[in-house]
Amino acid sequence: MRYSRILVPTIKEVPADAEIISHQLLLRAGMMRKIASGTYTYLILGWRSLLKIIAIIREEMNATGAQEIMMPSLQPMELWQQTGRNIDYGETMCHLTDRHGRENVLGPTAEEVMTFLVAGEISSYKQLPINLYQISPKFRDEFRPRFGPIRSREFIMKDAYSFHSSPESLEETYRAMYDAYCRIFTRCGLEYVIVEAEVGEMGGSGSHQFTIPCESGEDTIVYAEDGSYAANLERANVDPLSRNDGQGVKGVPPVEEVHTPHIGSIEAVCDFLKTKPAQMIKTLIYSKDGKTIAALIRGDHEANEEKLKIAAGGGKLELADEITIEKATHAKIGFAGPVGLAERVDKMIIDHAAATMAVGITGANKTDYHIKNVVPGRDFPLNGDNIIVADIRNACEGDTYNGRKLLFKKGIEVGQVFKLGTKYSEKLGAKYLDENNSEKSCLMGCYGIGVNRILASAIELNNDKDGIIWPINIAPFEVIVTCTNQDDEEVAQAAENIYSILLKNNIDALLDDRILRAGAKFKDADLIGIPIRITVGKKSVAEGNVEIKLRRESESVKVKIEDALVRVTELINKLRS
Repeated sequence: MRYSRILVPTIKEVPADAEIISHQLLLRAGMMRKIASGTYTYLILGWRSLLKIIAIIREEMNATGAQEIMMPSLQPMELWQQTGRNIDYGETMCHLTDRHGRENVLGPTAEEVMTFLVAGEISSYKQLPINLYQISPKFRDEFRPRFGPIRSREFIMKDAYSFHSSPESLEETYRAMYDAYCRIFTRCGLEYVIVEAEVGEMGGSGSHQFTIPCESGEDTIVYAEDGSYAANLERANVDPLSRNDGQGVKGVPPVEEVHTPHIGSIEAVCDFLKTKPAQMIKTLIYSKDGKTIAALIRGDHEANEEKLKIAAGGGKLELADEITIEKATHAKIGFAGPVGLAERVDKMIIDHAAATMAVGITGANKTDYHIKNVVPGRDFPLNGDNIIVADIRNACEGDTYNGRKLLFKKGIEVGQVFKLGTKYSEKLGAKYLDENNSEKSCLMGCYGIGVNRILASAIELNNDKDGIIWPINIAPFEVIVTCTNQDDEEVAQAAENIYSILLKNNIDALLDDRILRAGAKFKDADLIGIPIRITVGKKSVAEGNVEIKLRRESESVKVKIEDALVRVTELINKLRS
């Protein structure tokens, strides 16, 4: 392509609403433009990179035997109602009603549609296993779209769904997808880590997440300092803390009620009573399937709702409304506590760290009151028919797992693989007849990749003060031929000849044939990040040379014009290795 003929509207200024480097550079390099909050148009360079990412994904997926199809983005709400995920996704789903009054959604994912398809087409174990995938736009009405492609309302996702007649078959495909993902992200030039992940609203029995470590990431990776364990924050396990009774239960005076007027938050209570959050017991009230659940955590910890959901037996879990809280605690919001609460809720789940506290301060289940000198096991039970002690909090600094210190770093999730089991197939009728002519539900797996997030992650990992430094396999072009004297016929013809030779040898090249000063062309070349630059100038052409420079390096080398193709080919092969 010729630079003079394509739309690459680079800008010098950093856009005010672009918070992270990848968002800034995608806009500055003219690769995308914002249409509305969380929605973008990808221009020539951005789309070329996305197409290369898609080509890598497609090649690796096809190599595993997966089959590509295309499903509709417009999906009937009734499919989502059959699985109950309309409630799980809630306001994140983009709803619309057609002229006949039928409710539809713009698909945030496609488990329901794919399972509906297979339910109508698969009837025998002889047709299994099968793995179908698509690469298509998805829609999620994010409350706060941010970071450009990393959290947008419309994005491109590769989503695959496999169907099986045995756990062994599911495990085989799961491993094939896991390995394919490793190849995909490596070919895209990404350094990634693989962590155990929580299944969330997807459901199922197991999951791994592929994460790109970087400070701008929204996910938190938790890992053991010796490398023996890694998980995302929603999944990370922690060792129970040891109980430190200090002077022992006998030395702790009876509970004491303290008047705390209009003071309900942990921070406010600590300030009022001159204590610390670690000495507080926080009681959260949840609703699940019409039942009331109390969750107890230490005041300086955060509840992990995925862990809590598992401890509660699965299903939809949400913070209770004010009426439910007042009915359970006999107090306004902010004054709940565990003393006497077990008899008034369906289940009380106590985090390990709260259960091992020697003594604490907590709500009194009485508006405007707290109580001191609360001893777990003495003043509220740690066992019983409706009482569970479990890990229900987020890991934090100082925690260990299997005796090993846990460390934390930020990352961007770019892919995830799930073992779904029969969650969807049972509800949507994806069944088959086995060897004995017995009807069974298909076992399922699903496997997603955020295509746009690969684009952003590559930039987060590969940039400098001058712009993007693209990995060769996903760069919009492999080589840019920069003619510094376009108005000189001999120089322009030399640049044209080199450009033509590159194209004839299947090298993806961009010819900068604009009538601009050399400095401006070099700045644009650095900003858009093409991996290799060939500079064709008046002086060098007179000497029979061109200058070749890697985007990652500061110095260029002179090469004879007739040797340029060989040298560029060597560099491309080196960058790909």
